[in-house]
Order: sequence, then C-alpha cells, then structure tokens
Amino acid sequence: MTEIHIRKEGRAGRITLTRAEALNALSHEMCREIETALDAWRDDPDVALIVMDADGDRAFCAGGDIGAVYRSAKEGRANETAEFWSEEYRMNAKLAEYPKPIISLMQGFVMGGGVGIGCHGSHRVVEEKTQIAMPECGIGLVPDVGGSFLLAEAPGFLGEYLGITGERMAAGDAIYCGFADYFVPREKWPELIDVLCATGEASLVPAMASAHPPAPLAALQGEVDAAFSGDTFTEVAETVEASTSDALARARAAFAKNSPLSMRCTFELIRRVRTEPNIRFALEMEHRFTTRSVTTADIVEGVRAQIIDKDRNPQWKHKSWRDVSDEEVAAFYAPQDNPKLEF
Repeated sequence: MTEIHIRKEGRAGRITLTRAEALNALSHEMCREIETALDAWRDDPDVALIVMDADGDRAFCAGGDIGAVYRSAKEGRANETAEFWSEEYRMNAKLAEYPKPIISLMQGFVMGGGVGIGCHGSHRVVEEKTQIAMPECGIGLVPDVGGSFLLAEAPGFLGEYLGITGERMAAGDAIYCGFADYFVPREKWPELIDVLCATGEASLVPAMASAHPPAPLAALQGEVDAAFSGDTFTEVAETVEASTSDALARARAAFAKNSPLSMRCTFELIRRVRTEPNIRFALEMEHRFTTRSVTTADIVEGVRAQIIDKDRNPQWKHKSWRDVSDEEVAAFYAPQDNPKLEF
C-alpha cells in the first residue's frame, strides 16, 4: 500500500498522506517524495499552488516514524537516522521558503513531523478536531522539523511553555500561537479543495474561512509569561515548581515527568532561535541536537517507554533537571562538520 499520493489536479499540485492506519506517520520515503514533488512543481507553469492533506479522520500526521529511529539505533545504524533527519529538515526548509502558495489542511492530530510538513506553508487550515503539539520532551528529543522557529515566534513566552510541556493546541490556540492561519469547518474541505484546484487562487482560503474558536492560552498568557520569562532554565523551573496556580499545573507535571535533558535543551534551543528568527538557523540548531541525540541523549529510552514497550516509565539519564549541567547543554549545540545539514 502506498504511503503518499502525489499528482496534479487542475491548477494544483496535490500531496495526500495515505498512511491513515498509522496516523499518517511520516516515513523517510514520504519525505523524499514530498521533496521531489516540491522540486518538480517549483517552476511548473501548470501548478499555481500546492494543496496538502491526508486520509482519515484521526490525524493529518501524528509525527515522524520514531519506531524506525529506535530500530536503527538499536541495530547500530544511527547513520540512517542522521540521514533521515538531514533530508527531512531540508524538505522542511523548502516548504517554508516555497515561492508558491502551500495550503495545508490539518485534521486531528498534528504532532512533531506533522508540524514540519503542515505548519510552514502559506495557508495553514485547521478544523474542529485539530490538535497540534510538539511533544518531543516526552520522548527524549527537542522540538525539531522547524518547530523551534514556530515556538520562538509564539506570543510572549508561550513557546517555552509549549515546547517543554508538549501541550496540545486546538484550533483557536493554534491560530493564536502562530501554528495555523485559518479555521475552516471540516465539512467545507471538499468544496475548498475543488475550488483551489479549479482556480489556483489561494486567496479563496480566507474567503471560505470562519471565525475561529476561542484560544484558552490567550487567557493564560500573563501567568505563563511571568513564569517562563526568566533568564535561565533554573529560574523558570523553580518558579513553576513553587507555583500553585492551576494555569501552571501542566508545566509542573511536565517538569516531573519529561526528560530533564530534553527540557533543558529545549529551553536553550528556543532562546537561541529567538535571537536569530530564521527557519534555516532553527533547523541547523535542531540538527546539531538530533544527530547527536541517538547516542548521547534520551531518545532511545524515551521511544522504548512510550512507543515500543509502552510502560510509560522511562529511565532518563538524569533524575532531575538540576542534574543537567550547562556544559552538557552547550555541547549539543556546538558546531559540527559531520553530519552537516545541507540546504
């Protein structure tokens, strides 16, 4: 069974993820096929825009195929994982910098790698059941696929909050935080796709959009900013752990459960990217971490606990964020020549 369906329909290039039984998890081959289509359509006069969607109701794309990452690591094939990340990040950059409109229709779960293919386009559409998140700290990774760029650009310090907690954003929050642009009820999607394919006019997306639902995170902005605006991770963590506010309950739980190393490195990543808000810089920083993570971070144990054995009891390298040194964090973001991310 094919994992992705790529074709031209009218004025549109069409990319449909067809791996619904696996929540459209993104494989290495799917990344390659998306990049090949982007390259082919860039100068194709018949393609005015790209429409990206996915089969099924449960997920647009629930993430990358981290099971494959785990197997590669356990079998001593870490180079394959590094190659996957390099090619995926290059594809993410092409989506973000594409000269033609890209309309992504994101239903249900949109997580990790799904954010990388759905949230960098020009017209990002969500619906009633959309749930967007960057939950990497729960599996020993950091927000990647350009997610750190989106988090760094989120209002106030919501980026640090979302990156560390992995909290899910429904449609209203996704638009408020800059991960989506338009709310279009799901029942209108077939009509929207037909119109886009027939006309090649991306301006019809906002014309068909409805008022988006409320954004609960907007109401929490003040308390989140007060807690997460500290200059150091230690300052933020101590503030969160000392808080009794309901608004920070999710954060308190995250500091007790997620990978201490990943949380520290996520905080550092977002702060670095905010000083140079550029998709390529973000991807380069992410690449430095992820390509080192298979042997020096918590990713293998995190995937084991959450995905393979499903005991939900990861044995992280550090018992607490207090045990993670500044030197460890800095080492993940030091420049590297091999493997090097090439755009």
